[in-house]
Amino acid sequence: MFGSIDQFVARYIQLTPEEVEIFHSLLQFRKVKKKNFLLKEGEICDYEAYILKGCVRTFYVDKQGVETNLTFAVEDWWVADIASFSEQQPSRQNIETLEDCELLTISYEDKNTLYQKVPKFEKVFRMLLQRTAGVLQQRIYASISQTAEERYLAFLEKYPAIVQRIPQHHIARYIGVSPEFLSKVRSTMYRKH
Repeated sequence: MFGSIDQFVARYIQLTPEEVEIFHSLLQFRKVKKKNFLLKEGEICDYEAYILKGCVRTFYVDKQGVETNLTFAVEDWWVADIASFSEQQPSRQNIETLEDCELLTISYEDKNTLYQKVPKFEKVFRMLLQRTAGVLQQRIYASISQTAEERYLAFLEKYPAIVQRIPQHHIARYIGVSPEFLSKVRSTMYRKH
């Protein structure tokens, strides 16, 4: 159960057997069925989740009730509302499973315990935050400067393994178009090629 998360951590830091034991003792294994919420808008995000198996989406709903997908996460990725988790404030996002999922979670309190007992873990989570910030900057840049077709092509290139696992209407809401518009973009692209 811990093999993949241990490999993930090993990309950033080396742990002693005692430190590995501390880390494992602070993780909780969870199975969550498809179409269940890990977090709903207004709740406080009280854990971060490492995905062992499955696919998750993070999204928000605007005042008109339109959903916009912010991120998708699959195996070997982490998911949480970072702002809500860090500040222990109500979330403005929703996190929903798109497939049956197996997760390893760490609570806010246990993450602080981990930092106290194994300070080098701060590097792991700092690297995750930097990666997340980079992804968000690219999303902002794309939404400002790219056409819908360019955003769709970039999504296909960046997430080839995810495309087959996510319904097209979720991809449309990720790139910022309606599902109908995405269908037009796709048919135009296929006619060109």
